[in-house]
Amino acid sequence: MSELHREPETVEESGDSGGLSRRGMLKVVGATLGAAAFAKAIAPLTTWAKDISVDEFLQKHYRELSPVDMQFILAHFEQEAKKTYGADVHIRDHKPQEGVKFGYALNLSVCIGCRRCAEACHKENNHDRPSGNSYIRVLEMRKGSLDLGQGNVNYTHPVPDPDHFYMPVQCHQCDAPPCVDVCPVEATWKEKDGIVVVDYSWCIGCRYCEAACPYHARRFNWKKPQIPAEEINPDQGYLSNRIRPQGVMEKCTFCLHRTRDGRLPACLEACPTGARVFGNLLDPKSEIRWVLQNKRVFVLKEDVGTKPSFFYFFDV
Repeated sequence: MSELHREPETVEESGDSGGLSRRGMLKVVGATLGAAAFAKAIAPLTTWAKDISVDEFLQKHYRELSPVDMQFILAHFEQEAKKTYGADVHIRDHKPQEGVKFGYALNLSVCIGCRRCAEACHKENNHDRPSGNSYIRVLEMRKGSLDLGQGNVNYTHPVPDPDHFYMPVQCHQCDAPPCVDVCPVEATWKEKDGIVVVDYSWCIGCRYCEAACPYHARRFNWKKPQIPAEEINPDQGYLSNRIRPQGVMEKCTFCLHRTRDGRLPACLEACPTGARVFGNLLDPKSEIRWVLQNKRVFVLKEDVGTKPSFFYFFDV
């Protein structure tokens, strides 16, 4: 096996104190069976994504990759996008900025439920077209209630309806994210700028994180994404909007491929009413800090202790 795909030699090196990682376990199996038998033995584990090679399945964790490893992998995924989808894409490894912790706020007084944010998310993040998937759900809520269980995401009548208000819900980039705590292979973690990310090449699709999230913010790729070449967003990030394989979890990353370059999230730019505010929580002069200090602000499900970086507010 090449150095690029070298596996941890010990439990300590793998970072899994509870036993061998899946990579460590597979290494033992591979050493016992030999290359041909090994490939056959793990075939059932990769049948959900026939386009994933053994090398991709054994790819090291994002946090173990050297800069050389990363450039090799980015080039590989760019070539795969061209081969599979006929699209020329550019995938980068966007790093967090120093002195930045991202936060998002949403003005429920002016959101009209048009769902343009969800549509922009769908296109920006290269979601499967037939499913209409998006990281954003817009709930139609009856005025006077904050019971999410009573929210309707399937409304078809003209909006806004005078008897309702509208609440978009997406990943809250929690400071105490339960999704991270339950991942058995450390495929998801929180970065220093506050964004919770997923290593799609490491995720095993167990969906524990989906069950743990109190905001229903995680998505599972049941099928290989179908996207026409002309509709693929070529500006992609390794940890954000590159086309995800079948059988893995995915989520909103505050469009880190945009925001870490100083741009705004796609959902914010698509909002026709200016309901969305995004910025650096560590900057006392930022707009989001002004909102937190001057508006009636609340967070969803505060009682569960997730400490979200996504806030809601009213004008009055």
